[in-house]
Amino acid sequence: MRTMLRSVIAATLLLAPVLTSAQPSKWKKQADRVTIMRDQWGIAHVYGKSDADAVFGMVYAQAEDDFNRVETNYITAMGRTGEVEGESALWRDLRMKLFIDTLDMKAKYAESPTWLKALMNSFADGLNYYLATHPQVKPKLLTKFEPWMALTFTEGSIGGDIAGVNAGGIQQFYAARMGMSPAAPSREEVGAEFDAEFEPREPTGSNGFAIAPKNTANGHALLMINPHTDHYFRPEIHVTSEEGLKAYGAVTWGQFFIYQGFNDKNGWMHTTGGGDVADEYLLTVAERDGKVFYQYAGGEREMKTRRIVLPYTTATGMQRRTVTAYFSHQGPIIRADNGKWVAVRLMQEPIKALMQSFGRTKTSDFASYKQVMELRTNSSNNTVYADAAGTIAFVNGDFIPKRNPKYDYTSPVDGGTSDTEWQGLHAIEETIMVTNPATGWLMNTNNWPFTAAGPNSPKIGDYPKYMSQYQDENARGVHAIRVLNGRTDFTVDKLIAAAYDSYLPAFEQSIPPLVGAWDALPGADTLRVALAEQIAVLRAWDYRYSLTSVAMSLANAYGEELARASRGNRTAARENAMLLGALARVSAKLTSDFGTWKTPWGEINRFQRLDGRISAVYDDAKPSIPVPFTSSNWGSLAAFSQNGVRSTKRIYGNRGNSFIAAVEFGPRIVAKTSLAGGVSGDPASPYFMNQAEDYARGQFKTVNYYRDDVEKNAKRTYHPGQ
Repeated sequence: MRTMLRSVIAATLLLAPVLTSAQPSKWKKQADRVTIMRDQWGIAHVYGKSDADAVFGMVYAQAEDDFNRVETNYITAMGRTGEVEGESALWRDLRMKLFIDTLDMKAKYAESPTWLKALMNSFADGLNYYLATHPQVKPKLLTKFEPWMALTFTEGSIGGDIAGVNAGGIQQFYAARMGMSPAAPSREEVGAEFDAEFEPREPTGSNGFAIAPKNTANGHALLMINPHTDHYFRPEIHVTSEEGLKAYGAVTWGQFFIYQGFNDKNGWMHTTGGGDVADEYLLTVAERDGKVFYQYAGGEREMKTRRIVLPYTTATGMQRRTVTAYFSHQGPIIRADNGKWVAVRLMQEPIKALMQSFGRTKTSDFASYKQVMELRTNSSNNTVYADAAGTIAFVNGDFIPKRNPKYDYTSPVDGGTSDTEWQGLHAIEETIMVTNPATGWLMNTNNWPFTAAGPNSPKIGDYPKYMSQYQDENARGVHAIRVLNGRTDFTVDKLIAAAYDSYLPAFEQSIPPLVGAWDALPGADTLRVALAEQIAVLRAWDYRYSLTSVAMSLANAYGEELARASRGNRTAARENAMLLGALARVSAKLTSDFGTWKTPWGEINRFQRLDGRISAVYDDAKPSIPVPFTSSNWGSLAAFSQNGVRSTKRIYGNRGNSFIAAVEFGPRIVAKTSLAGGVSGDPASPYFMNQAEDYARGQFKTVNYYRDDVEKNAKRTYHPGQ
């Protein structure tokens, strides 16, 4: 009996959390104030006494699902990737450290409001408690999280505005100053629409639709939340506190606020866009006595300098380079241009940005939402909004610097004059905004804001050009207007159906000229004979994707090849030959890859998740799932495409639809969601691929929002650390 008792005790100790002697007892006490329920989909529903308790549980649950992605995001945000990946990441690290300085972030933490400090403390404590209770997890770099780290990552896009600064230019400039021979920039540093191998890239961005009560069957406002990101970039989570936090939606790994989501009163969808929020300044410089001076306002100013240490791992251990970085009053120097130095200015308000990102999740109507917007730090995003009071709204960014409109800020401007300086920020009411339009709907697809509400949209001539970074329509915008306009019968399910409408308007523009080029060929032309069947298939096509469509396979391959072939200038005389040549090449490639060009789309376009690595690999010999929807380049509202160089014959989507939600704001929230793959990054988890089949079919699950529904569907209920 004693032997059995000792065995039971030993087994219990093995299963219990390992609490180190250095671990503060407050972690365990805070964990006891947090309850996590995992529902039938593995979604974490986090309940805390206070907002700080909820944050503790929220980040703990994320670490359970994919600590690797949590840690990687903060390694990236702090400019420490080289310490993990080596010297190739050095210049991307420098880009981050030009704007994010550890000492500055620590000082900003110290000056933050008490309530925000409490959240940041819980953020660090939750992740540290996870590591303390999971000794089998070995971090790549960050063995301890500190509260100030939350200030390095204050919005939902990794790097935010900083990522828009070209790391290749930084490399060229500073490598030359250090006497190094700069290597060619990597694909990540170039960031072009087509990379060095001319592989097509899925556009950055998202869709947001808001439907007013008058256009819905139930008389309640609806919101479609449809981010287009890398798959697994944002998990789905629900976080609640007794202090009024009731947010559900998508959180970027490691953050303690719902980035795109809803509570019981309103919802918010962010789409990439907004105004021109980062400006470059050309400076005339002179170097004397080891110092650098630049001309400004008829005089001269001295460049400030800061020594930035860049550690990086090597086969023989950690090495480091030290860079002397230069700063004008406008911002850091990021490159040279025809003998002048280029400084960049962008938003650097981490305290306000974190306050706004968390604060919006606790708003209840558009008035309170606008009050939080007054912090004006949502720089790289538009907002599509809806609430239970029936209000729908669109805001084209809320951080808009005032500038002299006579200058073109899409190119570097003269930095030697005060005439190009920022003159404060535009008030919220001065920004491009639409509230409750007569159309009864609003949308944004990373297009210009001047079709956001159809005929009730803002007028382009009423605003300075810099207020919108996009100056034209895109294919998704054309498509969205068609599926939203003139309807008064929307429900959650009908809104989902509209967001997955299969029509592809981009091919309205590209297929008819191809058919016309074939029609213009002489009857005996060999190309006319060789492409007759292909042209017949495309001529009869209705421009809709489906798993069985051969035309979709042909059109997708043709569209990608046409983009490659049309790079650079061409003459009209060569146009027809180029179009037909592209079709001939892709027909041959499809035949080589699949045995025939008459291959259905579902055989080509696939979803596959083999492991939990961030940089996924794909294998044609391993199982995958057919997906009908396609690249947003073609106007597909439901986006699915593969970025990067393809080493397989099939297309394996890794970007586009990721987390998607349709929400009805009635007396009770009704919401349905879809998630790529599953919420866990562990292939051994039942929640790694449990949503993949439904995701591929565009079928949504019903959200467990209210606690009674969560408890009814809970598969596991526990406190962090158990």
